[in-house]
Amino acid sequence: MRTQELDTDILIIGAGAAGCYAALCAARASRARILLVEKAHIERSGCLAAGINAINAYIGEGRSPEDYVRYAVDDAEGIARPDLLLSIAGLFNGTVTALEGMGLVIQKDAQGRFAERGWRNVKINGENIKPLLASAVCSEPGVSVLNKVNVTSYLVENNTILGAVGFSVEEGVRYIFRAAAVICASGGAAGLYLPNNQGMAKHTLWYPPFNTGAGYAMGILAGAEMTSLEMRFVALRCKGTSAPTGTLAQGAGARQVNSLGEQYDKQYGSSTSRRAYGTLAENLAGRGPCRLVAANMTRAGIENIHKAYLNMAPAQTLKWLEESRNASAPESSSLSAEIEGTEPYIVGGHAACGYWVDTRRRTTINGLFAAGDVAGGCPQKYVSGAMAEGSIAAGSALDYLKRAAATRNKCAGLATLNRVALARLEKEAKFLNTGSSLLFTADQLELSMQTTMDAYAGGISSRYSYNSAGLDLALGRILELSALSEELRAEDMRGLLKIYELRERLVLCRSLIAHLKARRETRWPGFSRYLDYPECTKDGQCYVNSQMVDNEIKIIYRRLRCFNDTSDVKRESP
Repeated sequence: MRTQELDTDILIIGAGAAGCYAALCAARASRARILLVEKAHIERSGCLAAGINAINAYIGEGRSPEDYVRYAVDDAEGIARPDLLLSIAGLFNGTVTALEGMGLVIQKDAQGRFAERGWRNVKINGENIKPLLASAVCSEPGVSVLNKVNVTSYLVENNTILGAVGFSVEEGVRYIFRAAAVICASGGAAGLYLPNNQGMAKHTLWYPPFNTGAGYAMGILAGAEMTSLEMRFVALRCKGTSAPTGTLAQGAGARQVNSLGEQYDKQYGSSTSRRAYGTLAENLAGRGPCRLVAANMTRAGIENIHKAYLNMAPAQTLKWLEESRNASAPESSSLSAEIEGTEPYIVGGHAACGYWVDTRRRTTINGLFAAGDVAGGCPQKYVSGAMAEGSIAAGSALDYLKRAAATRNKCAGLATLNRVALARLEKEAKFLNTGSSLLFTADQLELSMQTTMDAYAGGISSRYSYNSAGLDLALGRILELSALSEELRAEDMRGLLKIYELRERLVLCRSLIAHLKARRETRWPGFSRYLDYPECTKDGQCYVNSQMVDNEIKIIYRRLRCFNDTSDVKRESP
């Protein structure tokens, strides 16, 4: 493999919503050299690849950022940081306006105002949201974009980041990135558990199957403090298509009903976790299958819902049409979809899992910043919140650049840094050695990992439940699989990518199991149920954090800030 060295002021890992907006904000506020590295291609990568039909974090008329903070903290059952939430809530509407300026079509009402869906959502025609973001980034002269390059490891010395290493997904090139500051915006993690759909449909997930938790894994291995990994996210989705339910529930007023026609959602609670738990409980009680049903809809209303799903999850519209349901709807009819929970995901945009950061999105590693799904403590951020975090991280990185030269002088010199980077690349290049015969493949080890997590760490087959004995068994098997992964070999760069994605997931599984065991309560019953500790307790009102020290996961419990009152929270701007 050929080695290429690149120097930049700010290295941004991941070209999703957070990474793209961080690059835009940094470029427009400075003359810094910015390098944006993406594993796929910036035009269609990340959670926005297929488009969306609404911006789910917006401050509606008559509401305040503090209202959003209270909503998000309540929805997270108290495990969310109001200081982080408040730092982005005031920026939501500005990011939406910025997207409109890039050409995004935002639907308007009769008065010409943004068409709201509830008090915290606005409707959009968002099939092309990612190409619009990509076009804006690529037009900035201060930004360089490197597509189809997988970043594998940070370069850290004396708890200060000096860059990263990676390789091309398609060519025989390995990279050494030297950077004064690094922003991680690589996304959350899918694929840790067996998915709802198997075989040829295993890619039909709620979250992008290519998001493997790489940013989490790099941070864990580098000794960064992580938070709330145990707050997994289980999405309530349309069965078979994994299409979102919010479009039908909020856009058409659909209600959750069981097989008896009873509306059951309100009796279980209104939080995201408890809405998912209600469906699980009804199925366990023999009152399933459960459905979302929107009654008394006009033909035009049904067509609007069909169009809305075409902007985000066209499979659901096709499913309705294939079933001949409402294909030629009468003037007044109903629209429904069977619903179920997905496998668990680790994602900081909906839950609170990720890097432990401050309001400037600084991680516990000097010079490393986090934004979007990898930034912890700040759930319910969605697209506009990820972009807001990107803008904050960009401002912080620019501030850090002013001090970075002195900081870097205390660390390794250029020659030493290159030797460390090359040694790491040489060690990992062994995976491309195809001389030895293999007894197993990356796909086989991945299936074993997913089966283990599903059975013993709260997957679908165990109805999101686990106990201490099962977690111990899962940990032992994950460690065995990690050791076996050292023996994997790849014939080409795509095969090498598969090996790294497996190893990233295994690192995250190990930390996740430690977090699940450390939170000795059941706080989010729809996301996970700890059978040894089935109640939600006052002792559980804390953040469960972790740090890898000498290859061991150390658990850190941190006290909650006051989350019922935001009057003492200082609002900051980027």
